[in-house]
Amino acid sequence: MLAKVLTPAFKGIEVIKVSVEVMISSGLPKFAIVGLPDKAISEAKERIHSAFSAMGFSLPAKRIVVNLAPADVVKEGTHFDLPIAVAILTALNVIPLEEIQNYMILGELGLDGSIKSVNGILPTSITANSLGLGIICPESQVSEALWAGNSAVLGPDSLLSLINHFKGTQIISNIYNPLTVSEKYSVDMAEIKGQDMAKKALEIAAVGGHHMLMIGPPGVGKSMLASRLPTILPPMTAKEALEVSTIKSVSGELSQSGFSIVRPFRSPHHTASQVALTGGGLHAKPGEVSLAHNGVLFLDELPEFSSQALDSLRQPLENGVVSVARANGHITYPAKFQLIAAMNPCKCGHFGEPDCKCSMAPLCAQKYQNRISGPLYDRIDLVVGVENITPWELVKLKGGDSSEVIRNRVIKAREFQQKRLKRFYGQDFEKVNALLSGSEIENSACLTEKAKDLLNSSAEKLKLSARGYYKTMRVARTIADMNLSDEVMPFDVSMALNFRRKV
Repeated sequence: MLAKVLTPAFKGIEVIKVSVEVMISSGLPKFAIVGLPDKAISEAKERIHSAFSAMGFSLPAKRIVVNLAPADVVKEGTHFDLPIAVAILTALNVIPLEEIQNYMILGELGLDGSIKSVNGILPTSITANSLGLGIICPESQVSEALWAGNSAVLGPDSLLSLINHFKGTQIISNIYNPLTVSEKYSVDMAEIKGQDMAKKALEIAAVGGHHMLMIGPPGVGKSMLASRLPTILPPMTAKEALEVSTIKSVSGELSQSGFSIVRPFRSPHHTASQVALTGGGLHAKPGEVSLAHNGVLFLDELPEFSSQALDSLRQPLENGVVSVARANGHITYPAKFQLIAAMNPCKCGHFGEPDCKCSMAPLCAQKYQNRISGPLYDRIDLVVGVENITPWELVKLKGGDSSEVIRNRVIKAREFQQKRLKRFYGQDFEKVNALLSGSEIENSACLTEKAKDLLNSSAEKLKLSARGYYKTMRVARTIADMNLSDEVMPFDVSMALNFRRKV
């Protein structure tokens, strides 16, 4: 008796189609799972035994061999429980083979036969839909599967209800609450008083997608500014939202209450390891850089992160992807994020303040700032100082423009930016200024002769690297876009150079 059903395996966010083959033959009673299963899959035997017993079934006293093909791909996760159980039931002629072949199946079994939620429903549903297949998943995750556009979704709450559905004695009705698309913000830029230069830099970063570093004493509002960047960014497109939701689904962080078009904002603690930031570990899970894909990664107290963790950001900052190398292969996760970092000028935080001098200046500041490597610092587009505000100024100052007002300016500038770039590279071209290659920004920057002379002479004086030169050009182009100007003027270059300050 041989049966086959389909289920997914995950390599990063890529779905690999796995055939669960079950052979029941005569011989000494044995239940074996082969095909490079991990510990969780090997333990599925006990869960399946208990689930069958809870339904009043018993496995035949025969040799049961489960093969997970392709056998040379490592399989991980508890979502193999349900497809293995269904394949056994199909081999025993309890469930018709011709019915079950039209589905991809995944779910974890409880000891009572209930079906529990698992990771990866969204990418599995997308893959199944592209193959013309339906999906069988836990009842609690039907909305997630349907959101991917797959209409052939079955969501049983237990193994028994799935058997009864295919026997015709019970119909699984997928009455569900559709997932809503939400755009909610709990903070607003209007809450920040003063800090006009930092707000301007944040708006430039939002328009061009630039990386930014804020330097200032403790308590001046660096974290407040960073947390409000998503409120002024344009909402995600449907494609971007799907990419973000797929990563969250694989990571087990996708909310069942609704899908958000608010860009991700990740703020890991400075004790986070390299693996926590870039991904990896025993099961090569996505890290913070991937969870921040299409959004913002905020690193507070930047020099307090380990040098190994910070230097691991170089590849994703340049390429928008992160590769996790393992003995059995490489896993690549998308990691196109916007880095916003904050730091104190020195360990005590008061270096450079006239009324509160650093007790160990300038050695304290030099030692503290040197924790950031030159190559990482060179990848940051905007460096802005955030100054302290006196209590009297806090009382007198007003908050300024709201996030909605600033976001409308950002959207208008981005639309101008995209129209300009499409004139150069065609209607299918979709990049922000920060992601343009060296040749692309050279061809499309449109600097005036005076602006070129200023940029070249300043780059020579400041000893900018080639990367720093092009980053300055990109920032100047973004400032011109904010002014709705086709040409980059000397003023735009001058402002961009001011943001290339040394730490």
